[in-house]
Amino acid sequence: MTSSVPAGVLTGLPGMPDITWQVLALLLLAALVAGWVDAVVGGGGLVQLPALLLALPTASPVQVLATNKLSGVWGTSIAAITYARKLPRRPRAVGVITASAAAGSALGAALAAFVPPGLFTPLVLVLVVVIGVVTVAKPRMGLVERHRVRNVSFASLLVGIGLGVGVWDGVFGPGTGTLFVFALVGLAGYQFLDATGLARIANAVTNLAALAVFTVQGAPLWTLGLLMGATNLLGGWLGARTAIARGSGFVRVVFLVVVGGLALRLAWDVLG
Repeated sequence: MTSSVPAGVLTGLPGMPDITWQVLALLLLAALVAGWVDAVVGGGGLVQLPALLLALPTASPVQVLATNKLSGVWGTSIAAITYARKLPRRPRAVGVITASAAAGSALGAALAAFVPPGLFTPLVLVLVVVIGVVTVAKPRMGLVERHRVRNVSFASLLVGIGLGVGVWDGVFGPGTGTLFVFALVGLAGYQFLDATGLARIANAVTNLAALAVFTVQGAPLWTLGLLMGATNLLGGWLGARTAIARGSGFVRVVFLVVVGGLALRLAWDVLG
């Protein structure tokens, strides 16, 4: 009796959708690139999430999001560890930004159902375009650390950044790391490299929290997510080491490229 499963399709593996070896290889490559981009400046979801959507057309949205988180959390975590070991220790800033980001992410997830999608995306597109224009117009921004406020006021600013970007992460998701970097550079006055390190640590916490929720729901495709997580981890490790070696000037260039990609993605959503 002839099998109805096409040749080359992976089937029968728990937590693995029916995809070919070629599609799996492309997903692993996408996870590697996403890990590198995310570690340097954030925005790895712009690479990995569309790849999963194209490769898994029959999967539910929650399965795709959960598998994306399962893969991405490995790269984000190794990048956070690498930055924490190599960059100046900022325990107070890390504590404030991660706690407020986690709270904001939870709030955003609760509000997501009440946000009109037709209004939200165009507003965010405008925000991203403004971010790109401001970064280009201020070529020295993020190359030298210049905090604008101190002590209690600075802590309050970090709380505001964590809450605001955390809400974005809960409501929308892609581009969270990029928004973290811009807010820490443009509002708090960090260098691009230090801002990226703080953003990776905060983003790792929000990703772990989201993955915990998805795990309770039974949503992740575990085998696929863990295989992609292995290459995402490699990409995150390479990206963090590249950024640390090349410095804030290099991170600024990659930041502008990712902001451009995010703007195109949002423009596509608006036109669609």
